[in-house]
Parts: sequence; C-alpha cells; structure tokens
Amino acid sequence: MKRKREGNGKEGMDIVWQTPANPPHADDYIFRNGIRFVRPYYFEFIAHVKNRWAGKTIVDLFAEEFKGRPYEYYVSAVKCGRIQVDGEMVLVSYIVKPSQKISHFLHSFRHEPPVMACDVPILQKEPDVLTVYKPASVPVHPCGQYRKNTVVGILQAEHGLAPLFPVHRLDRLVSGLLILARNAAKADIFRQQIEAGLVHKQYIAKVVGEFPEDELTVDASIDYNAQEGRSTAEVGDSAKGKAASTKFTRISTNGTQSIVLCEPITGRTHQIRVHLQYSGHPIANDVLYISEETVDQSVKGLSADRSARISDASLTSNFDEKVLNECKENSNGDFSIDPMCTNCPNLAPKGYDGDEEGLWLHCIRYTGPGWTYECPYPDWAKLT
Repeated sequence: MKRKREGNGKEGMDIVWQTPANPPHADDYIFRNGIRFVRPYYFEFIAHVKNRWAGKTIVDLFAEEFKGRPYEYYVSAVKCGRIQVDGEMVLVSYIVKPSQKISHFLHSFRHEPPVMACDVPILQKEPDVLTVYKPASVPVHPCGQYRKNTVVGILQAEHGLAPLFPVHRLDRLVSGLLILARNAAKADIFRQQIEAGLVHKQYIAKVVGEFPEDELTVDASIDYNAQEGRSTAEVGDSAKGKAASTKFTRISTNGTQSIVLCEPITGRTHQIRVHLQYSGHPIANDVLYISEETVDQSVKGLSADRSARISDASLTSNFDEKVLNECKENSNGDFSIDPMCTNCPNLAPKGYDGDEEGLWLHCIRYTGPGWTYECPYPDWAKLT
C-alpha cells in the first residue's frame, strides 16, 4: 500500500506501508560481517476499537493503552497521519467509536533484530513435506520483533516456498532438523501424531564435564517463569511445575566436555536445557543455565525480543513541529531513514547487543509412524 507524504512544501514521496500480507523478498536482507539484517520497513499495525476504548480521543486511547511512547509522540503521529481511523487522517480530538479500524504506521518497530548470516539448507523436499537445517539464532516463524528474519520468511524470500506450516518448535538459539508441512491437511496429520505421543525426538548437546557412561533419565517438573525467560527443575510434593522427563545417553567425552544424546519424552519450555543443568552437566555455552548466577537478560540484552522495551524506554518528548515538517524519507544508501523512528540510523533495534552465538543444542532426528527425518551433525559435535 502506498501513501503520499508532504514535507517542507516539497513534492510528496511514495512510501510503501507493509502489512502481514506483504511477502518477504530476497532484496529485503542486508549482509554485514556475517550477520543477516533486514532492511527496515514501514509496517501497518491494525487494531479495532474495543468497547472500553470507545468515547476516548484517539490520542488518549494510545497514550493510555500503549504506554511505551510519550503523549507527544501520539499527538505528532496523529497529525502526521501515522495513526489513522478507518483509513483516514483525523484530528487529535477525534472520538473513537466501537469496532472502528485503527492503523498505526511504524518504522521504528520494524527494525528487526539481526541473525547470523547462515543459509537455510533444504534437506528433503516432498509434495507435502519440507525439511530444512535450521541455523541457530533464527526464529522458526514470525514472533515478537521478528517477521522476515525467520526460517519461514527466508524460505519464502529466497526459495519462493509458501505457505509453510512448522510441525514442531525449535527455540531461536537451537539448530537442526525442522519439519514443515506444505499444506494444512498434512500439518494436521503431524499434529495428531504428536499429540498422541507417536513422535520420537532426538537432539545432541555439548555439555560441561564428563557425562555418566550409563543412560540417565531425569524426571523433574519444570516451572517456566515468563518474566525471567527461564525454567527451573523441581522435584518432590511441593513442585509447582509441569511433569517432565528426558532420557540422556553419552555419545563421547574428552573428560572436559561431553556430547550427549537427548531424548525428551515430554515437551516443556527449555526442557533439555534445564534437565541438563539439573543433572550437573549444563550445555557448555548456555549462559542462561550454566550456573545459578545467571545473566540478567533484561539488562544484558541477550534476548533480542526484549530490545523493543529498551527502544520504547529511550523515547523522549522531542516530537515538535520540526519533526512533522521533516516527515519525509532520507537514505543512508542501504535503507530509508525516518526522522520519527527511534532506531534510525541503526539497522538493528536499540537494546540489541548483537553478541550471541548459537546454543550447542541441535535437533538430529524426528521419527513417527512410517517416517523418519534426519539432519547432519554440526561442527561443534566433534570433540578434540
């Protein structure tokens, strides 16, 4: 969708506002020093007026319901046409009515966090199923600040593969086998098999220390704290978490580190990671679980999804008439710079430190009724 913007009496410039319907393209990506960035873009966020919002001015609605930005920003956004009602510009005093469509056109929220500049190799391509080697640091599907820098987005942009339906989860920092159904019917078949307990999953991990030679099964409930972004293992009658079980088998060791086969019987958040920590052999580069004195991610910035909070907190009240008059595109050669954007001229969003590596946890195999899909081992699985 294109809209005209006026600034300083000059000729209006076309800006393409993207919605979830806009597919990613290969030229959306910028590669620098082994990192895959997404060219920042304008994005239309859509909401419909709830009954409890009705009767408020458009500015008061945003200031009260979306507190990440200062009041002055919303005043400027309405005047500039960045916030519209039913596709039309309105006055800052406009009173909203139930079910009206509200659009917020943003540049700052669509500076996607970068990921490592790895290809997404296709392992097997069937009429109904696609399997790929998911690289670490890349989310599977759109979530949080990620939309184009995802496995699904990259496969669509670089291979023209769409629609795709991820069959199972892999955390962003985890690598390995990812199975994607190529139609909803096949995805539903996989879903039913997983829910029936008919699918067997296998991972490998590089852990601290010499893992026991004998097979080890950890049965410990897992309690996930969404605010901290981490899980804890609990046992006994007082355990608050969900029941969880993982079987571990040592593959090799050099006395300092070990390669371990991990077979989760249940599927809880961070299950393998927290059960390895519980066993006394955490994943060797797992900052979150390597010790009890874990890094505070909300401060450290290791989780790129949290960078939006820092970006919002950094906003100040300098949205004056000068900003309104400069509501036009600039360019640094690689991408457009927006004077109202709180992330420009940087490619990455504020709060993202960019200092992360893939977790030494890798999915190698999924097996179900009459089918098996596998993925090669990563380089770090070779101990010296």
